[in-house]
Amino acid sequence: MKRFLFQIVIFTFLAILAGCSGYIPVTSGISQKTAAPSIIPKPMEQKVSNKIYVLPKKNVICFNPKASNVAPWLQKMLKVSNVRSEIIGGNNCGNWNLIADASLKKELGEEGYILEINTTGITIKSATQAGLFYGIQSLRQLFPAEIENDLAVGKFDLTQLYIKDIPKYSWRGSMVDVARSFFGLDYLKRHVDRMALYKLNRLHLHLTDDQGWRIEIKSKPALTGIGSKGAVINGNSGYLSQEEYKELQHYAAARNIIIIPEIDLPGHIYSALVAYPELNCEDFTNLNPQFVMPPELYTGYKVGWSKLCLTKPEVYEFVDDVIKEIAQITDGPWIHIGGDEIDDPLYKTFVVKADSIIRKYGKTTIGWEEVTKAPVSNSLISQRWNGKTKPVVDVKVIQSICTSFYFDHANITGQENTNNWCKKDGVSLEDVYWFSTNDKNIIGLEAPVWTELVIDEAMLDNRFWPRTIAVAEIAWSQSDKNFTEFRNRLKTHQQRLKNMGINYFPSPELNWTKNGDLGKNQNVFKEFLP
Repeated sequence: MKRFLFQIVIFTFLAILAGCSGYIPVTSGISQKTAAPSIIPKPMEQKVSNKIYVLPKKNVICFNPKASNVAPWLQKMLKVSNVRSEIIGGNNCGNWNLIADASLKKELGEEGYILEINTTGITIKSATQAGLFYGIQSLRQLFPAEIENDLAVGKFDLTQLYIKDIPKYSWRGSMVDVARSFFGLDYLKRHVDRMALYKLNRLHLHLTDDQGWRIEIKSKPALTGIGSKGAVINGNSGYLSQEEYKELQHYAAARNIIIIPEIDLPGHIYSALVAYPELNCEDFTNLNPQFVMPPELYTGYKVGWSKLCLTKPEVYEFVDDVIKEIAQITDGPWIHIGGDEIDDPLYKTFVVKADSIIRKYGKTTIGWEEVTKAPVSNSLISQRWNGKTKPVVDVKVIQSICTSFYFDHANITGQENTNNWCKKDGVSLEDVYWFSTNDKNIIGLEAPVWTELVIDEAMLDNRFWPRTIAVAEIAWSQSDKNFTEFRNRLKTHQQRLKNMGINYFPSPELNWTKNGDLGKNQNVFKEFLP
């Protein structure tokens, strides 16, 4: 009897630990009561049993032919979790089954999935490999947080459940401004890995601005030879070579993330004007006010003072050459032309020409909302950031309204080294979560970090996380909104983010503590390619 009571006490203690860490430790001979998982984004449909699936010593990952590229991701996760497995091609031939079935597209769309854990094992079904990958990310959140940084993982079981999940929007994005202060390939890969965990699928890179040009254009070597040397005060200079850019795209594509390059035109362009002074007007009237003049680099914060000399034919030749080369090295279908904060009588003419050039090279144009003042093609996508533009065209929209999604703004009122021009009290986690829209043209959401005041990786982490998780939640989840319920789920993710080496902001809504163990920069799929 005493032994039995002792076991009950031990089990209760372990159950408490399970609630904190997100997994159920194995306890011999005692039935276990399970808690609802804290998956983010919240699945559309989720049924949780009070039973568990005990992982056997021998595990077989079975995949049908169209799921072959996804099986290594699952095996990698099991290996890090000290779960031995082998991979076998076939249908329902193991206790882990991956099924890609095109006939499920009508039910699940391009990215939806079904995840089922029952007495016989684990099955993930989808119409596509992307859907299977997202099912694995949900499964990953049921595994111990220790898998993210190679800490010893004890035995654990999985809650039996059924999940059917379909995203709300096709565009679930994050934007990094690498132009003001440069962040290189290593950081961008880590950011991609973190995005993938929460089913984000678009990474927008703001590659050019007054302070720096960050992508190699081989036909215009001075853009990086001169233009990449600048940065904001105390920021980082540098650029991505074309090989690095291609490597990043390949790495991201394996995680179902598409890279969108932005070449900001015709304003925010001083880094090109200092590299190729002939793109200026003869009397430099295109620089107003003249904060600096070639050959001096620009290190300030002001915007809206530089533009290409739009009366010069060679300007359009330059734009064509740059867009052509960007299109050649970009795998995704989109090129972003910026187009914001510019006042010029030829602005609309330029935007129409730039849109035409991008389409000539087989890509679709994206621009900040001001471009819709021009009669651009209906294929163009507008990125809304302040909501003040009255468009003359009916086009699809990415919502990045600054009051909800500009993460260079403070996490809380008064945070140091943050902007506040759009929203004086900052953009809180709750501000992000409660964004809503009835605009039928919206294809998704994207949250930028502008880096005038963000000059190192820890600061960039601090601006992105955990607010980016709220973006992922509202861009994917179709469940009814409940901030308290979301907050409670998010609270359980602190240890996982810690183990991934993320310098997240300790949001007061979450009662999180500061991550004091940085430098690991780990995750279960770091540098992994199947």
